[in-house]
Amino acid sequence: MITGGCYVTVKRVTATLCPIATPSLEHLETRWSQRWLEEGTYAFDRSATRDAVYSIDTPPPTASGSLHVGHVFSYTHTDIIARFQRMRGKAVFYPMGWDDNGLPTERRVENYYGVRCEPLVPYQPQLQPPARVAERRADYAPVSRRNFVELCHQLTAVDEQAFRRLFMQLGLSVDWGLTYATIDERAQRVSQRALLRNYRRGELYSQQAPCLWDLTFQTAVAQAELEEREVAGAYHELRFEGIDGPDLSIATTRPELLAACVALVANPDDPRYQGRFGQRLRSPLFEVEVPLLAHALADPQKGSGLAMVCTFGDLTDVLWWRELQLPTRSIIGADGRLLAQVPDWLATPAARQAYATLAGRSLPQARKTLLALLRECGALLGEPRPIRHGVKFFEKGDQPLEIVATRQWYLRNGGRSAELRQQLLGRGQALEWHPPFMRSRYEHWVGGLNGDWLISRQRVFGVPLPFWYPLDAQGEADYDRPILADEASLPVDPTLDTPAGYRPEQRGQPHGFIGERDIMDTWATSSLTPQIAAGWEEGDDLFARVYPMDLRPQGHDIIRTWLFSTLVRSHFEAATAPWKHVALSGWILDPDRKKMSKSRGNVVTPQGLLEQYGSDAVRYWAALGRPGSDTAFEEQQMKIGRRLALKLFNLSKLVFGVPGDPQGPVEQRLDQAMLQRLGAVTAAAEAALEGYDYSSALIGIEGFFWWFCDDYVELVKRRAYRLEGHSARNALAAALSVLQRLFAPFLPFVCEEVWRCWQPGSVHRAQWPEAQVAEDFVEPMLEAVSATLAAIRKAKSDARQSMKAAVARVELVQRAPLLESLQWARQDLIEAGQVASLVFIEGAQPQVRVWLQD
Repeated sequence: MITGGCYVTVKRVTATLCPIATPSLEHLETRWSQRWLEEGTYAFDRSATRDAVYSIDTPPPTASGSLHVGHVFSYTHTDIIARFQRMRGKAVFYPMGWDDNGLPTERRVENYYGVRCEPLVPYQPQLQPPARVAERRADYAPVSRRNFVELCHQLTAVDEQAFRRLFMQLGLSVDWGLTYATIDERAQRVSQRALLRNYRRGELYSQQAPCLWDLTFQTAVAQAELEEREVAGAYHELRFEGIDGPDLSIATTRPELLAACVALVANPDDPRYQGRFGQRLRSPLFEVEVPLLAHALADPQKGSGLAMVCTFGDLTDVLWWRELQLPTRSIIGADGRLLAQVPDWLATPAARQAYATLAGRSLPQARKTLLALLRECGALLGEPRPIRHGVKFFEKGDQPLEIVATRQWYLRNGGRSAELRQQLLGRGQALEWHPPFMRSRYEHWVGGLNGDWLISRQRVFGVPLPFWYPLDAQGEADYDRPILADEASLPVDPTLDTPAGYRPEQRGQPHGFIGERDIMDTWATSSLTPQIAAGWEEGDDLFARVYPMDLRPQGHDIIRTWLFSTLVRSHFEAATAPWKHVALSGWILDPDRKKMSKSRGNVVTPQGLLEQYGSDAVRYWAALGRPGSDTAFEEQQMKIGRRLALKLFNLSKLVFGVPGDPQGPVEQRLDQAMLQRLGAVTAAAEAALEGYDYSSALIGIEGFFWWFCDDYVELVKRRAYRLEGHSARNALAAALSVLQRLFAPFLPFVCEEVWRCWQPGSVHRAQWPEAQVAEDFVEPMLEAVSATLAAIRKAKSDARQSMKAAVARVELVQRAPLLESLQWARQDLIEAGQVASLVFIEGAQPQVRVWLQD
């Protein structure tokens, strides 16, 4: 029979006609990637029932820019599990998505085309971006929102193709017929449908409230997107005039917010202020009366123990404002400047004049001017004391966040409901976590939530919020009675589409309507990847065949965002967890043990590595990274991986040169012992992969492989060439068949190359080898044989002789039962070691003595 370009019979292989006659690992990726596509090797069987399916909620990478080795690392882990489950007979649902929408794409489009979105600019059909990108962002060409969105679609389509080519080169066994994007029509339809149902069930609401605001991107930010960075600052000591008692001083890092001061707070147990709570003081310069109140969060060890509450300087101010029921006095605009209009609560001419000096200034400018005024009136005590302190930033931003009162949309997530929080903790406890300790990170995050999930964003490229608002006779919007999109009309864009019951010309007119301009946070769409990938309510039965999914693979750093948000959406919509297992990958660390990231500028792009070492070698390095553990980037391991692939290549050549039958009889005790050890290795690898411990599986398989090549093959190859050596030939063939399948999830290209030379079909559709438990005699016997070989080799090496040098005498001292089983390996040891006399001696202390020829 002819398969894969090789002539094969059951008993004999004509190796000279096999493509691997000349060892080479070049161009395997291109040839086999295309062949797998043509043959549909990884196509999902849509007729499979749920119990026969293994489904994966594949992370959709952000399709903006380029992939880095972190992607190669984590996606290889998922692919190993997918390939293993496929070989176990499962119909593997393994889609690929592209997370197109969001800030990274917008920024990339701006810088790539040299444009910026200006919603009031008219739409231009067939817009051509500038021929040259301006040096300053302020000089980028203004384009309409619709034009900008079109450019986003245009560039992400190019990026997606580049990502796909690299993932195919890496050997990901995804079904490319199941590809989606988080901004395509299906994703928008699913996202808007889920949000409308959240609203109808009371899980979604809008309100005017203080929110974290990023000045760079001009958008609200959710709690999950924060990171704290240490920055330089200073304490400024200000004197407040006592109305009901003596003056008091406070230390603040935000003196520019003095006009927004609504109270002073101290710890209720601080003896300095226990007799003064409830008294009034007057703020310097702005002459506003504020109360002195008690709150447990005030730190007696910080400064004078008094804190100035402003609306709003930080998240603690928001908490004090809410719990102490304080008034709202906002002075920071969305542009990061003090409001131009003098606030109403500044009543005295001096106060209004002082504010007018600051109005419209940026916060750094306002601080500098205000400090000069405070120093002039004597309210600034001493000089500022420099400090370094933690400040909240948007994870993608480069300026500290401010708190601005705006109307936003919120999805309930347990931050304000103990009952919901407990339900979501229960969802996490129902999952199998790999590694198990990662569950505590989830629980810590859920337990520390202090507000609901802010899902609206003041950006452009994302899924529109499916709402309009009616206008009254004066043209004012009624935000408390949103007009909901009809599910049958989804997806909709309220800035372009007209709600049912209205005419297009009523947009913006009294008694008409306006459309919601905000879009969903990117996590609000990617939190629905199981529903998007599986086609939730999209008209076929795919969803029922794959949901809840079996696996969510992801990085441990986004447990608080992607994993948690997906659990929230599934809890509301299906009252279940969206998957059964969660497998976490760690970070890639640079030589200084720092996380590789684009923002740090220390990432390594994988293309050159894949070309230099081959995809199997790079996958080998990735597979050695333990689940959930951060891993150092090491090219040396890729070199070892390439050597491993080449060794498997050459081993296959050797075995094809002494053709045996993988199903044929194996009578020799040494051959049986080898196959039993291999069966035990298979059992251990199978158990490890079932537990998502791919690194342990690879280490065990590779350990056997090198012993097999270095010891077993050297022991039996001479016997295999003799006419009566059918036991060795069959054992070699059987072991090769198993090894090629064991390595297939890790080294897919070289395994496919050597498998097709003697077996029909793809190794990736072959059955996972049968596991077994080795008999008691196996390991002691094989260890004794290997120890004997090692002693002979060491003696020759110490004498600086060739490994082919003759050995006069070897004495093997072992216990009697073991000596009996070693008789089966006697002739193989003599031939492998070139031994003239091999003597077995019974003894309690194992020992090998070697005498070389004179």
